[in-house]
Amino acid sequence: MSQIILIFAMLAGGVAVAIQPSINARLAEKTGFLQAATVSFAVGTLILLVLSLLSSQGSLRRVAEAEWWQLTGGFYGAFFVTMTIVAVPRIGTTAVLALTIVSQLVAGLAMDHYGLFGMRGIPFDGKRVAGVALLLIGVFLICKR
Repeated sequence: MSQIILIFAMLAGGVAVAIQPSINARLAEKTGFLQAATVSFAVGTLILLVLSLLSSQGSLRRVAEAEWWQLTGGFYGAFFVTMTIVAVPRIGTTAVLALTIVSQLVAGLAMDHYGLFGMRGIPFDGKRVAGVALLLIGVFLICKR
Protein backbone atom coordinates (compact mmCIF):
# COMPACT_ATOMS: atom_id res chain seq x y z
CA MET A 1 0.00 0.00 0.00
CA SER A 2 1.49 3.35 -0.99
CA GLN A 3 2.14 5.99 1.64
CA ILE A 4 -0.41 8.42 0.16
CA ILE A 5 -3.15 5.77 0.23
CA LEU A 6 -2.21 4.94 3.82
CA ILE A 7 -2.39 8.64 4.79
CA PHE A 8 -5.87 8.99 3.28
CA ALA A 9 -6.97 5.74 4.89
CA MET A 10 -5.85 7.04 8.29
CA LEU A 11 -7.65 10.33 7.69
CA ALA A 12 -10.82 8.36 6.91
CA GLY A 13 -10.19 6.27 10.03
CA GLY A 14 -9.92 9.45 12.08
CA VAL A 15 -13.27 10.64 10.78
CA ALA A 16 -14.76 7.24 11.61
CA VAL A 17 -13.38 7.46 15.16
CA ALA A 18 -14.98 10.91 15.49
CA ILE A 19 -18.38 9.70 14.25
CA GLN A 20 -18.54 6.38 16.12
CA PRO A 21 -18.94 7.64 19.73
CA SER A 22 -21.90 9.86 18.92
CA ILE A 23 -23.66 7.14 16.95
CA ASN A 24 -23.03 4.62 19.72
CA ALA A 25 -24.21 7.10 22.38
CA ARG A 26 -27.50 7.55 20.51
CA LEU A 27 -27.89 3.78 20.28
CA ALA A 28 -27.25 3.60 24.03
CA GLU A 29 -30.28 5.84 24.63
CA LYS A 30 -32.39 2.99 23.26
CA THR A 31 -30.44 -0.05 24.45
CA GLY A 32 -28.15 0.91 27.37
CA PHE A 33 -24.42 1.65 27.22
CA LEU A 34 -23.13 -1.92 27.57
CA GLN A 35 -25.67 -3.17 25.05
CA ALA A 36 -24.69 -0.42 22.58
CA ALA A 37 -21.02 -1.36 22.97
CA THR A 38 -21.96 -5.00 22.40
CA VAL A 39 -23.90 -4.17 19.24
CA SER A 40 -21.03 -1.99 17.99
CA PHE A 41 -18.52 -4.80 18.46
CA ALA A 42 -20.88 -7.45 17.06
CA VAL A 43 -21.40 -5.49 13.84
CA GLY A 44 -17.66 -4.81 13.56
CA THR A 45 -16.84 -8.45 14.29
CA LEU A 46 -19.27 -9.67 11.64
CA ILE A 47 -17.81 -7.34 9.01
CA LEU A 48 -14.24 -8.29 9.90
CA LEU A 49 -15.09 -12.00 9.92
CA VAL A 50 -16.49 -11.79 6.39
CA LEU A 51 -13.47 -9.78 5.20
CA SER A 52 -11.07 -12.22 6.89
CA LEU A 53 -12.73 -15.20 5.26
CA LEU A 54 -12.65 -13.51 1.84
CA SER A 55 -9.03 -12.41 2.19
CA SER A 56 -6.17 -14.52 0.94
CA GLN A 57 -3.79 -12.93 3.45
CA GLY A 58 -3.14 -14.17 6.98
CA SER A 59 -4.67 -17.08 8.84
CA LEU A 60 -7.11 -17.18 11.75
CA ARG A 61 -5.78 -20.67 12.51
CA ARG A 62 -2.49 -19.20 13.73
CA VAL A 63 -4.16 -17.28 16.58
CA ALA A 64 -3.32 -20.25 18.83
CA GLU A 65 0.37 -19.34 18.36
CA ALA A 66 -0.10 -15.82 19.76
CA GLU A 67 1.15 -14.78 23.19
CA TRP A 68 -1.64 -14.14 25.72
CA TRP A 69 -1.05 -10.38 25.76
CA GLN A 70 -1.42 -10.23 21.97
CA LEU A 71 -5.06 -11.25 22.45
CA THR A 72 -5.89 -8.31 24.76
CA GLY A 73 -6.51 -5.76 21.99
CA GLY A 74 -10.22 -6.54 21.95
CA PHE A 75 -10.43 -5.80 25.68
CA TYR A 76 -8.86 -2.37 25.16
CA GLY A 77 -11.15 -1.69 22.21
CA ALA A 78 -14.24 -2.70 24.20
CA PHE A 79 -13.15 -0.52 27.13
CA PHE A 80 -12.55 2.46 24.82
CA VAL A 81 -15.86 2.13 22.97
CA THR A 82 -17.80 1.72 26.22
CA MET A 83 -16.12 4.74 27.82
CA THR A 84 -16.86 6.93 24.79
CA ILE A 85 -20.52 5.86 24.92
CA VAL A 86 -20.68 6.94 28.57
CA ALA A 87 -18.65 10.15 28.17
CA VAL A 88 -19.96 11.72 24.93
CA PRO A 89 -23.43 12.63 26.26
CA ARG A 90 -21.86 14.10 29.43
CA ILE A 91 -18.83 16.06 28.20
CA GLY A 92 -19.36 16.19 24.41
CA THR A 93 -17.74 14.65 21.37
CA THR A 94 -14.98 17.26 21.06
CA ALA A 95 -13.83 16.84 24.66
CA VAL A 96 -13.91 13.04 24.37
CA LEU A 97 -11.87 13.13 21.17
CA ALA A 98 -9.41 15.69 22.56
CA LEU A 99 -8.86 13.60 25.69
CA THR A 100 -8.56 10.47 23.56
CA ILE A 101 -5.99 12.00 21.23
CA VAL A 102 -3.80 13.46 23.95
CA SER A 103 -3.91 10.27 26.04
CA GLN A 104 -3.00 8.24 22.93
CA LEU A 105 -0.07 10.52 22.23
CA VAL A 106 1.22 10.45 25.82
CA ALA A 107 0.97 6.65 25.85
CA GLY A 108 2.51 6.47 22.36
CA LEU A 109 5.40 8.70 23.42
CA ALA A 110 6.18 6.36 26.32
CA MET A 111 5.69 3.24 24.18
CA ASP A 112 8.00 4.60 21.49
CA HIS A 113 10.63 5.68 24.01
CA TYR A 114 10.81 2.28 25.68
CA GLY A 115 10.20 0.25 22.50
CA LEU A 116 7.30 -1.60 24.13
CA PHE A 117 5.69 -4.66 22.52
CA GLY A 118 8.80 -5.30 20.46
CA MET A 119 8.51 -2.10 18.45
CA ARG A 120 11.44 0.06 17.42
CA GLY A 121 12.49 2.49 20.18
CA ILE A 122 12.20 6.20 19.38
CA PRO A 123 13.63 8.27 22.25
CA PHE A 124 11.96 11.34 23.74
CA ASP A 125 13.19 14.57 22.24
CA GLY A 126 12.26 18.19 22.81
CA LYS A 127 10.07 18.48 19.70
CA ARG A 128 7.99 15.41 20.53
CA VAL A 129 7.53 16.43 24.17
CA ALA A 130 6.69 20.02 23.14
CA GLY A 131 4.13 18.76 20.63
CA VAL A 132 2.36 16.69 23.26
CA ALA A 133 2.56 19.57 25.76
CA LEU A 134 0.88 21.89 23.26
CA LEU A 135 -1.83 19.30 22.71
CA LEU A 136 -2.33 19.10 26.48
CA ILE A 137 -2.87 22.85 26.52
CA GLY A 138 -5.39 22.44 23.69
CA VAL A 139 -7.24 19.74 25.63
CA PHE A 140 -7.40 22.04 28.66
CA LEU A 141 -8.90 24.81 26.52
CA ILE A 142 -11.41 22.45 24.92
CA CYS A 143 -12.52 20.86 28.20
CA LYS A 144 -12.62 24.04 30.31
CA ARG A 145 -16.14 25.33 30.79
